Amino acid sequence: MPSLVSIFQSSTAADSGISSKRVITFLAFIFCSIAFFANVFFGYSVDPHLYDGMMYIVIGGLGVTVAERFAKPISKNDKEL
Repeated sequence: MPSLVSIFQSSTAADSGISSKRVITFLAFIFCSIAFFANVFFGYSVDPHLYDGMMYIVIGGLGVTVAERFAKPISKNDKEL
């Protein structure tokens, strides 16, 4: 059974190493989740602009990551053009 660290490394790693885009997206998702649970269960109020900003980071990061997965890889011939 893989450890939690290996699962995190495999989910944030791209072909060339750890992707900072995925790490930032993952951290923004964690912060949004913490803010949600703090609001629901503990009654803490989170500034809507702050929450919306973090949510947009998550949506943008996931969108770019998905787009990279489905994009055609660049070949050597394409780089020369």
